[in-house]
Amino acid sequence: MWALVEDNNITKIFNRPKAFRLGDNQYSSSVFTLWSIEEKEAIGIYELVIDNTNLKDKEYYINGSETFTFADGVATKAFETATAKSLDDTTDEDGNTTRGLKYNHKEVINQQAAGLLQPTDWYVLRATDGGTAVPANVATYRAAIRTKANEMCDAIDAVADVDALAALYEYSGDPLTRPLGEWPIL
Repeated sequence: MWALVEDNNITKIFNRPKAFRLGDNQYSSSVFTLWSIEEKEAIGIYELVIDNTNLKDKEYYINGSETFTFADGVATKAFETATAKSLDDTTDEDGNTTRGLKYNHKEVINQQAAGLLQPTDWYVLRATDGGTAVPANVATYRAAIRTKANEMCDAIDAVADVDALAALYEYSGDPLTRPLGEWPIL
């Protein structure tokens, strides 16, 4: 990305090379790729330095607006402070509910659990219809899935802030593990 700087102010941002007019001169897009840094800066085109200090994971935060500044010969793109998304459900004055991160993450856990149980549902149906009993390893697996789903949901409910929620999903150590844990395997 590049910035056009005129009178020490950024007047235009170029996300990709493209032709442009500056004063009475027309420039081709090759200015961005073929000209040296010094040649570009001589006409006011500066490579944009991206400052991601305030940029946060979109899953957990609403990122602040982009800001562009030019100071000491450096054009910078930065972000205003990010705001954490709500952990809990919120209801506005019209009665509309917006689901919070806890609810949404628990929904994913429950959907994953249902997906893991689904391939063995036929054992339960067969047993219910008076057929062969569910094999012990399958019954143990199904119980372990439900137990793990409850543990994961409890861990999500226990977090106090967005960073603690995100940390549940972060893998670390050797072997790699995450605080939320993994699903049992049949």
